Amino acid sequence: MDERVRKIIDKSRRVVFFGGAGVSTESNIPDFRSETGLYNAMRHYGYSPEEMLSSDFYHSRKELFFDYYKNNLIYRDARPNKAHIALARLEEEGKLLSVVTQNIDGLHQAAGSKRVHELHGSVMRNYCTKCHAFYDLDYIMDEKNCAEGSSVPVCKVCGASVKPDVVLYGEALNDVVIREAVSDISSADCLIIGGTSLVVYPAAGFINYFNGDNMILINKTATAYDGKANLVIYDSIGKILGD
Repeated sequence: MDERVRKIIDKSRRVVFFGGAGVSTESNIPDFRSETGLYNAMRHYGYSPEEMLSSDFYHSRKELFFDYYKNNLIYRDARPNKAHIALARLEEEGKLLSVVTQNIDGLHQAAGSKRVHELHGSVMRNYCTKCHAFYDLDYIMDEKNCAEGSSVPVCKVCGASVKPDVVLYGEALNDVVIREAVSDISSADCLIIGGTSLVVYPAAGFINYFNGDNMILINKTATAYDGKANLVIYDSIGKILGD
């Protein structure tokens, strides 16, 4: 771990990590909001990622929604990287209070993190839109659990469609997740922000609840919040937090 970061963590009692897509890209999960992601979506589907990942699109064009979702947001071979592992270790040491993430891939939990606030939900959880039965990722990815000739997963209990537990554009964030994330950030004495350009709202606004002593910002490019941080590092989050 970078010595500058380690020194601040060592003198802190309640550290919270706030992360974005840059944490997952180091596990070879591309950012669908990037220029490449936008270009590929428009070329293959004729719609932007924001359009296809909206609540309206899910309800009106489920077939196309799931085709895009399964091929562009699910990376079953992805594994936790150095950043995920380092954060799980800090929690085990009693230094890290929690992770607040904008990512939906479940890699923080796969690395061993226990207290993770997933602002945008998780691909690992899926629920029937009618009876609310729970289904895991394997279920919705199995063609046998989809309507005949379709990519839309259906509930084996009532036959209704199954929806991923991710926050789509046009949907509100989960109230419980919001309260817990805000509580942890506002009580932290050190906030580490990593792998995010802090432009996706309302999630990016959560860091305004931080009132602690030390804010560390690690990102490959500058952000609008650089001036508020005690330490700004333009580099890979895995390189800075990892061994």
